Amino acid sequence: MPLDVAAVQRALGELRLDGWLLYDFHGSNPIAAKLAGLTDGTHVTTRRWYYLIPAVGEPRGVVHAIERHNLDALPGDKTVYADRRQLDQALTRLLGGVSRVAMEYSPGCAIPYLSRVDAGTADAVRQRGVEIVSSGDLVQQFEAVWSAAQLASHRAAAEALYRIKDRAFEAAAAALAGPAALTEYALQQQMADWFRQEGLVSDSPPVVASGRNAGNPHYLPAPDSSSAIRPDEVLLLDLWGKRAETGAVFADITWVAVAGRTVPSEPARAFRAVAEARDAAAALVEDAARAGRDLRGWEVDRAARAVLEGAGYADRILHRTGHSLGEQVHGNGVHLDDYETHDDRRILPGTGFTIEPGLYFETFGVRTEINMFRGACDAVVTGPRQMEIITLGSS
Repeated sequence: MPLDVAAVQRALGELRLDGWLLYDFHGSNPIAAKLAGLTDGTHVTTRRWYYLIPAVGEPRGVVHAIERHNLDALPGDKTVYADRRQLDQALTRLLGGVSRVAMEYSPGCAIPYLSRVDAGTADAVRQRGVEIVSSGDLVQQFEAVWSAAQLASHRAAAEALYRIKDRAFEAAAAALAGPAALTEYALQQQMADWFRQEGLVSDSPPVVASGRNAGNPHYLPAPDSSSAIRPDEVLLLDLWGKRAETGAVFADITWVAVAGRTVPSEPARAFRAVAEARDAAAALVEDAARAGRDLRGWEVDRAARAVLEGAGYADRILHRTGHSLGEQVHGNGVHLDDYETHDDRRILPGTGFTIEPGLYFETFGVRTEINMFRGACDAVVTGPRQMEIITLGSS
């Protein structure tokens, strides 16, 4: 989708900024590269380029001579440089008349997902008398907001993930009732086949984690280091994918079972806490959307963690409450985080994200993960919520 310069300029006016300066070197700023239309595989981007969208007037760019056509699809004049002295002069002209610009920068690197501009480039801009502010909400508005087609693709992906999750638990239950053990890796590979059948793609096979491995949030089984799914242990499935079509966005879910007829007391108690934390976070988002109130990512994380800490689990929290969803599973919108980072970006209408509190122990872990979409006047969970740990019926 072409960058809507007129809409960007309206947003800059509302934010009282002189411009938005996009910059990239050799893929160092994938946000800028995507906004500029350089991520379709048809452009070589090995040299520095800049593109300034001013609040008023025509955009202008700076591009290297051997890649002079990279910004041709964008409006405005382009200055072509070859040597470093020409670049220095071009950057001075580019920034003439502006005093405050947005860039992919986060003060103190509070939001590292956004902080893509290197310190030296920031120095070069500031040396020309220009103040840099964060482009966080601009990035959300013009890169992380979903179209109606993307929302539909997310819902289709979510429905497929829930079917795959059900099949995986059924396969685990059948194996537990039979003579041969099923390993985490074998079940993961079955799930990968089901992804292909459902028309889903992903950047990774699913997490299939049994027993103590469920206590590792990013555990992935491997052929030579995979545990058997054993009776009475927790089995955690985390799966994410999107439709294999241009512009599709991800869905990402986590569900938990026990390989037995009853759920042990400790996993049951821990799961109740994460489910309550999830629902407290979702309720906060829903209430703010209905009231039209701005809500920041850190506020939602804090609401979820307050539940977990109140239940006595402060030392069992290892990660934030949720992340943005987009064309990558970790999108460029706001994350629900006041734990690993302090994400003060607003949850904008049209954005999607996960809510996924978890608790992790030496012998098991539990996590529940849902997806939410913030609409114009409401916020909705885009799939069913797990209310209690599933039992798989063995022994």
